[in-house]
Amino acid sequence: MSSSPSPSPSPSARISRLALLVVGLCWLAVLFDGLDMFIYGSVLPHLLETKTFGLTADTAGDLGSYATFGMLVGALTAGTVADRIGRKKLMVACVTLFSLASGICAISGSVEVFGLGRTLAGVGLGGLLPTAISMVSDYAPRGRGAIVIGMLMTAHHAGGILSAYVAKWLVDPVGWRAAFWVCVTPLLFAPMLARLLPESLSFLVAKGRAEEAQALATRYDVELPAAAGSKTAGDRWDALVNLFRGGEWTQTLLYWCASFGGLLLVYGVATWLPTLMRTEGYELANALTFVVVFNLGGIVGMLVAGRAADRFGAPRISAIWFALTAAGVYLLSIHMPMGVTTLVVFLTGVFLNSAQTMIYATVSIRSTPDNRATAVGWTSGMGRFGAVFGPWLGGQLLAAGNGDFGFTAFALAGLSSMVFIGIAALRSAKTGVQSGAEQELAAAH
Repeated sequence: MSSSPSPSPSPSARISRLALLVVGLCWLAVLFDGLDMFIYGSVLPHLLETKTFGLTADTAGDLGSYATFGMLVGALTAGTVADRIGRKKLMVACVTLFSLASGICAISGSVEVFGLGRTLAGVGLGGLLPTAISMVSDYAPRGRGAIVIGMLMTAHHAGGILSAYVAKWLVDPVGWRAAFWVCVTPLLFAPMLARLLPESLSFLVAKGRAEEAQALATRYDVELPAAAGSKTAGDRWDALVNLFRGGEWTQTLLYWCASFGGLLLVYGVATWLPTLMRTEGYELANALTFVVVFNLGGIVGMLVAGRAADRFGAPRISAIWFALTAAGVYLLSIHMPMGVTTLVVFLTGVFLNSAQTMIYATVSIRSTPDNRATAVGWTSGMGRFGAVFGPWLGGQLLAAGNGDFGFTAFALAGLSSMVFIGIAALRSAKTGVQSGAEQELAAAH
């Protein structure tokens, strides 16, 4: 008797693997994004100690701000470019851009060329993250969008961990340029991304390619996005003006100020943590270990904050998280035993990296559905100016010989965000938490 044929894999199992491919490719892209973003802070202590390019603390702060300014440009233009060429092509272009830009940094012979490389890298970095979030939102399994986006955001911090190890393993024996050559290697990933990643369903629907979108949605067992009506420039202007009508202007400005302080803190600490820890007397190897621990905390924080917000409310968690962040950052200005400092760095990473996320969650749930995207987008955009200011501020403080005050200044930024988001929450007449929307829109910074 012939043996019965082996059963074919169930459709759900096959579809799960296909959806995992999309999420996996986006995760790797965001991992490289994090590596390129954090590598400057990881090699900065070496650059300053060897006076590469005659680098001083204030010039180093300017260089850190170049990348975050580029991110501001990339984030603000990503939506328009993606609407024209598609999200898949934009992701490939962003990976290619920040990889080639790292090559410019690696071969640079002057601070001006190095700064150009960091600015171009920032444009690619700023455009990639919101595009990747959109992609995984389209292809996340039904009812799993928030979890999938939370997983995607861990990749950014995993890239920060990788940057610390790249610096530890390569900078002393080979030189700082080798670290930036490592950041060029994602260029090899770009063709794989172009070949394997499907186009965004939202883009296909918006372009009228309904049959292609339906085929992909069926293959991946995901919901087909509804066709949205096209918005004119006047519609978008009205959505922005609505943020200031009536008594809403105070809420809007409070959210913007909170976001400014939050991203000042996030990118200021990300750029200057190893250098500031060196000024506190820690060895370079230990200072880079703190980068690893800090980003491990960021991964844990991203997974914990959403659950806490579901139970206690995003505004409350955001305010508490910023208060705890400020306490942790201030404690880092005190030289403590290595074990205690490591614990403080870990907890600071837990709270810091998700406190800003909860601002977006708060704005999301306290906005009307038709104005939600505009409210969150502009809150994020205003915060990006804080991201530009934070690295510059750290450099100015170090240049003035006030490195010890650096942690205190960043802690004050955390306290200001706590106050702003707290006042905004108290003034708001709306209440309630919508966990899925919170977590999905919160990841967009």
